[in-house]
Order: sequence, then C-alpha cells, then structure tokens
Amino acid sequence: MPSGLVALALGGFGIGLTEFLIAGLLPQVASGLTVSEAAAGWLISGYALSVAVGAIALTAATARLPRKQVLLGLVALFVVGNLLSAIAPNYPVMLLGRIVAALCHGSFFGIGSLVARSLVAPEKKSQAVALMFAGLTVANVLGVPFGALVGERWGWRAAFWAVTAIGVLALAGIAALVPAWAGRVRPATEGDPLQDRPAAEAGESDPAPPSGLRAQLRAFRSWQVWLTLTATALGYGGMFGAFSYIAYTFTEVSGFAPADVAWLLMVYGVGLVVGNLVGGRAADRDRDRALVLALSGLTLTLTLFGLLAGSPTASVVLVFGMGVTGFASVPGMITRVTDYAHGAALAASANVSASNVGNALGAWLGGLAITAGLGYTSPLYVGAGIALLSTVVMVIAARRARSPRVADRAPTS
Repeated sequence: MPSGLVALALGGFGIGLTEFLIAGLLPQVASGLTVSEAAAGWLISGYALSVAVGAIALTAATARLPRKQVLLGLVALFVVGNLLSAIAPNYPVMLLGRIVAALCHGSFFGIGSLVARSLVAPEKKSQAVALMFAGLTVANVLGVPFGALVGERWGWRAAFWAVTAIGVLALAGIAALVPAWAGRVRPATEGDPLQDRPAAEAGESDPAPPSGLRAQLRAFRSWQVWLTLTATALGYGGMFGAFSYIAYTFTEVSGFAPADVAWLLMVYGVGLVVGNLVGGRAADRDRDRALVLALSGLTLTLTLFGLLAGSPTASVVLVFGMGVTGFASVPGMITRVTDYAHGAALAASANVSASNVGNALGAWLGGLAITAGLGYTSPLYVGAGIALLSTVVMVIAARRARSPRVADRAPTS
C-alpha cells in the first residue's frame, strides 16, 4: 500500500479523535467555560449537525478543484478549528471551533476515499478505503479514554492542542506523500498492465471523474446510487440504534458496573477496526456478496444480543461482533456508491451524510422504544429491524446490478 494512504489514515485518526474525545472532556469543559452540561452537550450535537452540512456543501463548493488541494484545505480547516477550541476564551468561541473542525469531516472522508482508491490497483480499492478509515476506527477505540486521560493530567485544552498537532502532521504528510494526480485516473507506468487499456473499460481502471457540480449531480440519476445511500443510512441506523443506549444495556441488563462500560466500549471499538479491515478485503473479492453478508450478520448479531443480553460473557462477545459486522460494510459501500456515481466526489460525501442521518434515525427510534417502556434490550431489536431493512435494500441493489436490462450499472465491478 502506498505511503500516501498512511497520511490519509493519520488525517482520519485526527478527525476521529476530534469527534470522540469531547465525550470524556465534557465535565471539564463545562466547568472551565462556566456553562451547563446541557450547553456543553451542544459541542457534540453541533459537531454532528455540521458534519452532515459540511459533507455536501464543501464538496459541492470545491467540485472543480484538484482533490489533493481540497484535502489540504480541509485538513487546514481542521487544524484551525481545533486551535480555536484549544485557545477558546469562552463558550461561543469553543462552539465555533467545533463547528469549523466538523465542516471538514464529511468531505475529508468522501474525497479522501476517492484519493485512496486512486493510489492502488482497482482490485485493491476497497482495501485502500479501509486503510484510510482505519484511522477513524482506531480513534473510536482511543478517543474517549485519550481525552479523559490527557484532560485529567494536563487539562482539557491540552487534548485539543494534541489533536491540533496531529492535524499539522497529517497536513505535512498529505502534502509530501499524496501525489498531485491522486483522485484522477491512475497514470500509466512502464510495465503497468493497465497502460494500454481504455480508462473506462469495465473492471480495469476508474474513469475520469466528473469535475463540475452539474456533472456530479447527474450521478444521482442512478438508482444504484440511491439504493446504496439508503442501505448505508439503514446499516448505520441499525448499529447506532443499538449502540446509542448500549451503556444502559450493559448496566441494567447484563449486570456490569458503570466503571466497566469504558473497557466494554473499547471491545466494541476493536471490533470496528477488525470489521473495517476484513470488510475491505472481502469487498475487493465480491463486493455485493460481502455487503449482504455484513448487513445480515449485523441483523443476526443484534438479535442474539437482545436475546442473550442477560449474560455478561455473551454480551462481551456480541458487542465485539456488533463492531465487526457494523463496520464491515463501510469500505464496500463507499466504493460501490462512487463506482455507480462514476467517481463523483459529491456522491462519496453524500454517503458520509447518509451515515449521519442513519445515526440520528437509529438513536431516535431506540429512544422511542425505551420511552415506550419496552426495556433496555429494545434498542437492540430496533437496530436489528433497521439492519434487516438495510439487508433487503442491498439484496435488491445486488440483483438489479446483475440484470442485463438495467442501465445504471457501475463502470467497474
């Protein structure tokens, strides 16, 4: 794998830390800025809303710019946002810093996934995307404990200074290691078996992506793009419908002490890392089959979790399985939507927005189930139901793709 992927993964790690570490710092931030816990909570929800908006807005605004330059600009925005958070003299500046940092999140992963896949041969594109997302999954494991540890020893501002430094390193890495042509057609090199093949030939190389906004919007005429975005939203909705209330399941049903929740969440995070890497490799072999298996596996895992949540041992195994099956579909979904969108960066970023919509949907429905008095295992069953819908959508998409009568086939397999 090219060294440029390491730089992209480092950027993903920094962005992931920004998203997750605040959860372990909220009490200190609220106290330091003299605001209520509810107001401090907007540093999380405001970030999430800004991710969904920024993913579409910034990608559309930069549609005609070279993708390496866009990535550098996004990471620079990330550095500025975290710097504002580190030096914030009051709550409004802190919230502004969180919003600025969040604006780059969706576009970075959307455009970065296109850059990542352009750095490798077509048969390794999902693995390349998975490696870039490895930074995010590792941040999911380390984010909360990292924030809590640094904040306890050196204060909450030190955590944001550390993330700012990671952003600077990622900026330097992308500038030095990602080639200027990244995100476009792979250049032919001597001995490259692709050099004499047409770029748009199915299964051989990626076609030149559309650059203008109007051309990128045309990608959304494809039913396969919409089916993939729907499956992405429902897949994330299933996982986060269960995950949003998992602490209550652990303490109220499985019998764990509140102090155990931190290491249980790390088990889940390790599952994300494993699922991401395994899912990327599986998607490069048979993408649609891998996606159907991942989503059906998530459905089964959440159902079993609901049935066996009273067993501490089973809960540990199944929360790991939830992480594996929940994230195994991510690399394949991104390469799938961008294939059917002919490399349109807007579609890649829309996939990130779809995942955030799914997060909100799953958390809302899981909360409704608890409010209705169905108990703390009910979000697991809600998640299983949403994941089942995602599986059905993916099966429809896969069958439609195999039909020779369908016109919106992907340019690559």
